[in-house]
Amino acid sequence: MTSPARFLAGRKAPGPRPVRSGLPRTLAELDAVRRECRALVNRSAGISGLAAVVPLPGADVGVDVTLFMQLLPAVNERFGLTPQQVEELDAGTKELVFLAAKSVGSQAVAKLVTTDVVVALLKKVGVRVAAKSAAKGGPVVGSAAAAGISYTATRLVGNRHVEDCYRVVRAVIERSGPVIDVDAVDPAN
Repeated sequence: MTSPARFLAGRKAPGPRPVRSGLPRTLAELDAVRRECRALVNRSAGISGLAAVVPLPGADVGVDVTLFMQLLPAVNERFGLTPQQVEELDAGTKELVFLAAKSVGSQAVAKLVTTDVVVALLKKVGVRVAAKSAAKGGPVVGSAAAAGISYTATRLVGNRHVEDCYRVVRAVIERSGPVIDVDAVDPAN
């Protein structure tokens, strides 16, 4: 049987894909990106939960930081919000992105994701992280509780970032002109 540490070592966390060109243009495309990113968050949360079972102190936190260092840029990329992608936008759209990002108060939308950014995001769920560490004290039940807390905390932070990106791009789409959602048009009319 493979140990969780060996399983994690053999697994690749979400990584970069070929860079998309620009922001989603329609609400239907934006919704599809949101669904894709939520699935990515769920996979990362599963890996985080598995890492929490490993009885090495601090190993799970290292895995969480590594996961977020890969997850947040991957989500930004899918929404067209990496610093490089934003830099390629025209001046008006770029301004809309930065105004929308500021209004949602995100620390990671359209920004370079650093360890400091990840640590700040993890501090937001600090109580859960502390509870996870305390829960590891018990043998089986403690490990299961730690895994559940780790999974939930990762999903919470990851999905919050997905929603921040979604709100930024939606604001840009809505402020860029009339929104025509081709999927919403009834072909019978």
